Amino acid sequence: MGHNQESHPESHLRVPAIVDALEKMELTSKFRGSEILELQNAKPASLDDIISVHAKAYVTGLEKAMEKASEKGIIYIEGSGPTYATHTTFQESLAAAGTGIALVDSVVNASKISKDPPTGFALIRPPGHHAIPKGPMGFCVFGNVAIAARYAQRVHGLKRVFIIDFDVHHGNGTNDAFYDDPDIFFLSTHQDGSYPGTGKIHEIGTGNGEGSTLNLPLPGGSGDLSTRTVFDEVIVPCAQRFKPEIILVSAGYDGHVLDPLANLQFTTGTYYALASNIRQLAKELCGGRCVFFLEGGYNLKSLSYSVADSFRAFLGEPSVASEFDNPSILYEEPLAKVKQAIDTVKSIHSM
Repeated sequence: MGHNQESHPESHLRVPAIVDALEKMELTSKFRGSEILELQNAKPASLDDIISVHAKAYVTGLEKAMEKASEKGIIYIEGSGPTYATHTTFQESLAAAGTGIALVDSVVNASKISKDPPTGFALIRPPGHHAIPKGPMGFCVFGNVAIAARYAQRVHGLKRVFIIDFDVHHGNGTNDAFYDDPDIFFLSTHQDGSYPGTGKIHEIGTGNGEGSTLNLPLPGGSGDLSTRTVFDEVIVPCAQRFKPEIILVSAGYDGHVLDPLANLQFTTGTYYALASNIRQLAKELCGGRCVFFLEGGYNLKSLSYSVADSFRAFLGEPSVASEFDNPSILYEEPLAKVKQAIDTVKSIHSM
């Protein structure tokens, strides 16, 4: 709760809003017993965990900067960019990354005794997918999903990791961390032309990693139908061909039609479908090993309802999105442009 700046979209109100919604909708272990397990006291990530992705100089420099943050209250750690730090940011960022790691441990261990292990969801912040190996970026401090991917490889021997990033913005940090790595497949769908301007369709990896990065920029206005088509025509065949041993998800909820920071038309129902389909894909391809990591999502209502509906999808329960979604605010999706983008990406990746 210490990592916060008043009136900044990435504020400390985000996770409590989700937790409140889960409580209200009786989607916590208090109401569900063993159906929903909450991990207690996850250890912070170690320096070794963080430097598996980030430059050591960045990590030690950020730790030192905490003194300055103590004096000033808020410091900016990304040059002219929007990423702030308070005196608790370093410890809280280690805690966020450590939570993701603990969930990987739990899900992998559960998968040894059950063919249908629980899906993990790290309700963490600061988010991670913009943080580049040499520093912070775009509200993100450490690359939580990237750190977890390296940890899954190193500690659990899960060599092939498939990362799906459905945040409205391109996960440039994750993209850069694995751009030349053939064993980690990074697939990002994001709004074309949105921050940070990376993730062009022709960015597919380099060297040995060529072909193991797939970027699919979607035109503004893309929504539920576009997403379902992308899932069936791009995500599924990609994952089937790659044969992952675990699926990690950068789950950003800022593609929601109500989100203030972008212009896609995802609904709560879209996020239910994504959660349900990704869980099913993990069951079919990698023994159900799957962990979601919270990234963006800045309208507290649409964020919390969408995460809650994702929980329902993991439990195999029906969506209640229709209680929240208002179809009358939606407009026609640019399906011809979406089809063109899908055809281009299929051609580039020989699908």
